[in-house]
Amino acid sequence: MRNTHPRLRLIFYINLLLILALVGYKIYLNFFEQDYTAVHARQVERIESRLDGRDSFRFAVVGNIKNSVGIFERQILPMLNDSGVDFVVSAGNAVSSGGEDKYRALYRTLSRLNMPYLLTFGENENSRLGGFRFYDHFGPYLFSFTAGNSRFIFLDSTGKTNYQWQQRWLDDLLNDTGEKGERAHRFVFSEKPLKPVPSEKLLGFDTRYLFPEEQYLYPNPPRSALVSIIENARVDAVFSASLPQQYIQRESGTDFVVTGGGGGFVPTSEHGFYHYTEVNVSAEGVSVKPIRLDIAQHPFWRTVESLWFFIHSLFYVGYLNFILVICLLSLVGLWLYSAIFVDRDYYPNFDVDPTPFENKPLRVTMLTNNYLPFIGGVPLSIERLRRGLKGLGNSVQIVSPSYSKQPKDEEDVVRVPSILPLGKHREFKLANIFLPGTLKKVRAFKPDLVHAHHPFWLGGLGPVIARALDIPLVYTYHTRLEHYAHYVPLPGPLFRNLVSHALVRRFANRCDGVIVPTESAEEYLRMIGVKKTIFVQPTGIDYQSFRDVSEEQVSQLRDKLEIKPDEKVLISICRLSAEKNIGFMIDALADLAKRNQEIPFRCLILGDGNQRKPLQKQIDEKGMTDRITLVGSVPPEEMATYCRLGDLFVFASRSETQGMVILEAMAGGMPVVAVRSSGIDDIVEDGVNGFKTPLNGSQWRKRVETLLTDEETYRRFSESAVKTAANHSTEEFSRCVGRIYATVLAEKAR
Repeated sequence: MRNTHPRLRLIFYINLLLILALVGYKIYLNFFEQDYTAVHARQVERIESRLDGRDSFRFAVVGNIKNSVGIFERQILPMLNDSGVDFVVSAGNAVSSGGEDKYRALYRTLSRLNMPYLLTFGENENSRLGGFRFYDHFGPYLFSFTAGNSRFIFLDSTGKTNYQWQQRWLDDLLNDTGEKGERAHRFVFSEKPLKPVPSEKLLGFDTRYLFPEEQYLYPNPPRSALVSIIENARVDAVFSASLPQQYIQRESGTDFVVTGGGGGFVPTSEHGFYHYTEVNVSAEGVSVKPIRLDIAQHPFWRTVESLWFFIHSLFYVGYLNFILVICLLSLVGLWLYSAIFVDRDYYPNFDVDPTPFENKPLRVTMLTNNYLPFIGGVPLSIERLRRGLKGLGNSVQIVSPSYSKQPKDEEDVVRVPSILPLGKHREFKLANIFLPGTLKKVRAFKPDLVHAHHPFWLGGLGPVIARALDIPLVYTYHTRLEHYAHYVPLPGPLFRNLVSHALVRRFANRCDGVIVPTESAEEYLRMIGVKKTIFVQPTGIDYQSFRDVSEEQVSQLRDKLEIKPDEKVLISICRLSAEKNIGFMIDALADLAKRNQEIPFRCLILGDGNQRKPLQKQIDEKGMTDRITLVGSVPPEEMATYCRLGDLFVFASRSETQGMVILEAMAGGMPVVAVRSSGIDDIVEDGVNGFKTPLNGSQWRKRVETLLTDEETYRRFSESAVKTAANHSTEEFSRCVGRIYATVLAEKAR
């Protein structure tokens, strides 16, 4: 329990108590609260028993209760218990909606009455599948009974019962005088009124736009027929509740009563107030009068009331809701427990001893979406790491796509057949990751560790293989995916700003260790949410091969390319694609040639790609054909000679993560002029071994011009570049990666 904030601890215990309380409440609701069915059958029996042999009695009619606790249950209901009425009738809208929780809450409320009660089926009772619940708990929507010297008739104004059938049924009832003869009193209950209320009587002004007649009245044409039957039979009173007011109009000897003040909203007006209607039946006749109640409810308590019904709805109605909320609260509780009570040490575990794994040969399976003979930074980096690891006595298996020009006999390379080529020149191969034979070959190799070089496709098999073999997974972050949106069949902004970062974050967090070539790349991964251990390890280069190039080799290449003796040679190595920003360099070099014609230079751009034709067109249009040459793909074994041939390395890509070609250029003795980016900043020291500029053509051009004209600065930068490259040899790189493997394996073993 150390190092925990008191407030967080308090929140955890509150959450725990809340879960226990909700579980207890659920047990109470389902095992201790009374269930109920056929309520009206029992209530009618009670009313008949109370009125047996009586010619005088009183009953109350209340409308629009709407599950009110503050008004109806706490204030109106006690008044009804003290009023001495024989029974209570709801004229409709007793529930706020037809949900099971609302019905059960109403039943609990009405059970506190000291007398029988009946409900009229209305719109609120019918909503949210409430019709089924009303029938199940209370009884039919349409019913009638006699008690004392009176008949009570309940209509269904929702349309759930056929209107024509109701009309005939009512006509038969009212024409049947029964044993009581013409003396029998008749009362009809319909949630929707049968007579329109003058709009000015509602709020004191014309409110037809607020309460359109077609919304609150019993539907026509059956309404006209029902009114005719009721008036001809001289029904004593008709009660309804769909309007939030109290209003009585008498026509043809019948009182048409709207009584809508039982607890729901009522407007402040002459006819808008909380009330119930008292009906007095005696030998002298029937009297109907509203009992006005000077009561109110504060908005705060109405809000609390609504919240209570929401909670009741969640935990009473269905087990699924209950289980869902409990699971959510449990997750919150577990998170709080983890955040509060579990000690965390964000520093590396210094107790992990990688020594036992450093001293034994390892078997490593590498997964990559591209590999030789495909020319690119990632394949070259993988090949150098493979050679370096094998030189240290380890075994390496490469799993990569197949290519048409791949070597026939390859040791420990698993080529996966391609199912779809991508790119303008079909240069990217999409391997068939669904072939079961791939995993079978990896199993047969028996690797100690899996190393994925991409976070998707073939690299995406890394977690599957690592989990299946119970071995650790390492991932090298090589590529800034957001700069490759033009290759992906998704909207550019969606991939750049969301998908690319989410893909890297999700994959990296599934690994046991992540290798990045620069500190800026580590900072990026931390910013997007990668929490796993990150190792900063710059990619190695075959430094010695660049220093072993002879002057004769350089001279032969110079003659082959027909470069004049006085021409300075600028080298750029990159794939000819949009993300490499080559057009920027062409514009800047064209500007240099125009401004300073005394500087003879030739720029050789090594690499190929889908932008070759548009770039060549740009070169031709700028008149730079004799100054800039698109050399095309260069075999890896010839790259060192080109780097020794060059005087200056120029670069404008902003999609690099490791800047391996920058190191190769420096190994050849070339200082660098590059646009600032994540893979450049950690290698190029501005003013020491090269220049870094913003994406500004004028500034970039001036830096190139400086190194082509200032011999002393050039010499100093060139010497510093060679020293920088010497610290990144393939041998040292492989040894460092081996130590990373050993650390990850030791952590896995622990």
